[in-house]
Amino acid sequence: MWDRNQIAARAAKELQDGTYVNLGIGIPTLVSNYIPPGVNVTLQSENGMLGMGPFPFEGEEDPDLINAGKQTITELPQTAYFDSAQSFAMIRGGKIAMAILGAMEVSEAGDLANWMIPGKLVKGMGGAMDLVAGVGRVVVVMDHTSKHGESKVLKACTLPLTGKAVVNRIITNLGVLDVVPGGLKIVELADGVSEAELRAATEGTIVG
Repeated sequence: MWDRNQIAARAAKELQDGTYVNLGIGIPTLVSNYIPPGVNVTLQSENGMLGMGPFPFEGEEDPDLINAGKQTITELPQTAYFDSAQSFAMIRGGKIAMAILGAMEVSEAGDLANWMIPGKLVKGMGGAMDLVAGVGRVVVVMDHTSKHGESKVLKACTLPLTGKAVVNRIITNLGVLDVVPGGLKIVELADGVSEAELRAATEGTIVG
């Protein structure tokens, strides 16, 4: 199986040179550590930053420089700042090529649930709903099963949806799946994981 860093490294292979990309909270933030050599991407944060730099070294944090997940980050010479209205105009206007997001559940149809669990305190939807509706491609990174061993790749989501039929690719600790007509297609297996193990851990329909 892949660990969190290996999931992020695999997701980084999805990045295309010259594009604008939004990274969600959690595992997606680690993707910035694994951008392939020769691939130049501009990272956008919906709280008003274009051109995010890497995480700062300990002792060099600037509390005024944070990403949407409230983690301290650094700026680059080309970094630009703007208000939320302009940030979401970029997202809603289709200027962001890809979003790499975490998820609680994904369905075989590409439905995404990643913002709340009923009964638990949440801060709000954030930019997730706008991102899945406005970007060109949505890649989800997450653990394949819950802590209780239950599949998070489902026939139908049970949690409140962020968007319907919005996910293109799912990268988990067990492998890579694409959302295709009729269900999910296995693209790649994680190290040491068999196809039978991935199928057994997936409630959603795997075609082919």
